[in-house]
Amino acid sequence: MLTDKQVMAVLPAKDIDRAREFYRDKLGLEPAQTVDNDNLIYRCGNGTGFLLYRTDNAGSAKNTQMGWGVEDVEKEVEELRARGVVFEDYDMPGLKTENGIATMEGMGKGAWFLDTEGNILNISSIPS
Repeated sequence: MLTDKQVMAVLPAKDIDRAREFYRDKLGLEPAQTVDNDNLIYRCGNGTGFLLYRTDNAGSAKNTQMGWGVEDVEKEVEELRARGVVFEDYDMPGLKTENGIATMEGMGKGAWFLDTEGNILNISSIPS
């Protein structure tokens, strides 16, 4: 019953103004809608989107919370770095980054970064 419905990610933000600036200045995104001044709805490709909402619980997740599928991970990392995005480095079983980018067997490439609220975000190869 949900297989043909759109999905929207939900991300917490302790400081909604600081988060809005990050998503605008670093990622080039503007909210499509503001609800009650503390909730921002962003639209991305193919009808997808995410909600950024104000809460004191932001930054507590230790896992990837949202990701974008891209055609060229290296190019996106380079462009985002030029805008001031800092990529995480990992060295653990099954995941090792080089210059911020991991090559994952059977899954392509991926790179992770944090927003100002401590949310872990990802860009990865679009599956072929």
